[in-house]
Amino acid sequence: MRSRTPDRLCAEAVELARTAAEEAALPGMVGDHVEVAADGDRVVTHYFACEDPGYRGWRWAVTVARASRAKVVTLDETVLLPGPDALLAPEWVPWSERLRPGDMGPGDLLPTEADDLRLEPGWTGEDVPPPNSAVSEEMAELAEAEDADVAAGPPSAQPTTPLRGTIAAVAEELGMRRARVLSRYGLHTAADRWDETHGTKTPMAQAAPASCESCGFLVRIGGSLGQAFGICANEFGPADGHVVSLAYGCGGHSEAAVMPKPPRPSEPVIDETLVDPLPLRHAAGSEDESPAASAEDLGHA
Repeated sequence: MRSRTPDRLCAEAVELARTAAEEAALPGMVGDHVEVAADGDRVVTHYFACEDPGYRGWRWAVTVARASRAKVVTLDETVLLPGPDALLAPEWVPWSERLRPGDMGPGDLLPTEADDLRLEPGWTGEDVPPPNSAVSEEMAELAEAEDADVAAGPPSAQPTTPLRGTIAAVAEELGMRRARVLSRYGLHTAADRWDETHGTKTPMAQAAPASCESCGFLVRIGGSLGQAFGICANEFGPADGHVVSLAYGCGGHSEAAVMPKPPRPSEPVIDETLVDPLPLRHAAGSEDESPAASAEDLGHA
């Protein structure tokens, strides 16, 4: 167990620690001695206030040590550390968590991960019908179960006409069982209005890497308008929840840029056998050399 009582000789080496801090800092940036703390047996850290306005609340930490049975205190390291009231930068947050809907502008690209939960593979080329297809086995079994109680014969021979066999049911499914529906003129005006706000002539579409027609976030709509429009389902896109033209596009295209997996960093290799001395400041007179000295180095008389 390490002792938490500061070593007496190391704790008294305040001037040694102050000199080391003044050599590392700019002139006049080392303040009063704040405290001393024991880091281990015969290892003590002295803290000095930092007077630099850009490092409010920071402290110069100078660690000194003493070998066993030695009376000479040596310098270990000098570093600037934040104190309890230091002004620190906020914790770094990845861009994917900082991004909010509406932050994307013309020319911006929003990469999507390869395993994005909002996307799934499209047609794989197999001839197996999807589970909700009318020709799938599940739908066939469900239809047989629904028709089990229906007697043989035309619909007029049934005690009650099945709802699924009436024209009203078909009209209800097609969305036509209303007093009035949208006319062709109403369809054209709506298409023109949507194309002005989310069409191919907008600045966002002009700077997009691809159109919405090939985007995985596009939700198809039925009817004749579905041939030219869809609904954007990208929550970070500028048109989320809006009807967009198939020729529209933005930087949030699902296939515009797929984020690669970050490479695994190699294990750090530390060579503790070599020491590179780095001077903290230029030596006095190193910059102003006499012409005679320069000529003598070059071999001239």
